[in-house]
Amino acid sequence: MADTPEYLRPFVLSPPVREPARTDNVDTYRPDGPGPYPVVVVVHGTPLPPGLQAQPRDWPLYRGYGQLLAAQGMTAVVVEHQLPITPGPDGLVLDYATAAGQVAAAVTAARADPRADADRVVLWFFSGGAMLSAGWLDAAPAWLRGIALTYPVVTPLPGMVAAPGFVAPAEAIGPGAPPILLTRVGREHPGFAAGVQTFLDRAADVEIIEVPDGQHSFDIADHTEASRAAVGQAVEWVRKRQAV
Repeated sequence: MADTPEYLRPFVLSPPVREPARTDNVDTYRPDGPGPYPVVVVVHGTPLPPGLQAQPRDWPLYRGYGQLLAAQGMTAVVVEHQLPITPGPDGLVLDYATAAGQVAAAVTAARADPRADADRVVLWFFSGGAMLSAGWLDAAPAWLRGIALTYPVVTPLPGMVAAPGFVAPAEAIGPGAPPILLTRVGREHPGFAAGVQTFLDRAADVEIIEVPDGQHSFDIADHTEASRAAVGQAVEWVRKRQAV
């Protein structure tokens, strides 16, 4: 295990094995039967570490969430996005708008699937992927039942800046935001934690799951009952939002 990259470590839960349908940059985990089923679009963390042995769709983490959501009667769409990065005078420049556009296209395609309930959609962002939630945090469409953020990074990483014109989630959130779930870990990087607090100070309709002893990526890094319980709580929140 010590030689295994963190992103290839096993998920903290063991949901029933289910292989996804793979098209372009999307893996889709569907429940059995014709549906229609509510949709959860899963957005992986970013930027990605160099020298990956597997792309995010093949990480145990996102396969685990996809299988878990499908077992709960929801269609899970794991979208693999690309974040262009270029050098700039103030650090690396991250083109979040391009990655956000790829996520938006995947959402549109998922809602168009005849086996999907297009009026019941939740978006679930992880780690640095939470930066891509910005465009959904004001004047959300009626079909967007909620946004889940798990150990979110809502400000650019040290030594990195957002491309001009991109508004970070803490500044983007407005009165039209959908209900939000935020899973926060107690052993978070101080810079990430500060950004999360700024976000929470501006958010109105938000529920928090606290994992006091958890670290970033607790759902693969900390194989504890607390981790498993937090994942279960988050999935239950998503399921209930789909039922509204």
